[in-house]
Amino acid sequence: MTRKNPLVLGFDTSQAHCAAALLQGGNVLSERREEMTKGQAERLMDLLADVLSDAGVSYGDLDAIGVGTGPGNFTGIRIAISAARGLALGLGIPAVGVSLFDALREGTPLPCACTIDARRHDVYFQAFDRGGSACVPEVVPAAALPHHEGPMIGGGGIDPVFPTAVAIARLAAQRFTDAPARPAPLYIRPADAAPARDTAPVILP
Repeated sequence: MTRKNPLVLGFDTSQAHCAAALLQGGNVLSERREEMTKGQAERLMDLLADVLSDAGVSYGDLDAIGVGTGPGNFTGIRIAISAARGLALGLGIPAVGVSLFDALREGTPLPCACTIDARRHDVYFQAFDRGGSACVPEVVPAAALPHHEGPMIGGGGIDPVFPTAVAIARLAAQRFTDAPARPAPLYIRPADAAPARDTAPVILP
């Protein structure tokens, strides 16, 4: 039986950070974010342990896990998703994948649009209409965004209502009872040709 106020751990390494938050009943019990361009694979599990310790709980107390699925850094996305899948399997709890577009727009009235830095003067772009339906995400020049209704969140627009990891945990708390599919990466463009310096864990099929 699901608790009235489930305990949910959310985390993300798809951008140049390692971020995590623990929520219960909509209340943030603990949150940490460390800026880093590499090293997320080595830091993530210790950061999660710190977040749980801050709140005086353990992995066994969790009801669900939320994880950022991108778009963003390819290696970072794989690191977080692999960790979420492994934890969910070991703990016997659901893991919910949350796109960064959904995390950005959490708490903002619709319609709106979101942008995420894609480097090379480009951004990842997705717009949401008044009913919450989304256009297909795409890579567009930062200086030539498609027409959209409502505010722009990120990339020169307004700031999101919630920090990334908090938004991921909030959305996971709303969705985990619906038997979600296992988290999967959200890739919008092919990976760069240069190999990543940090080797990501292998994602099992």
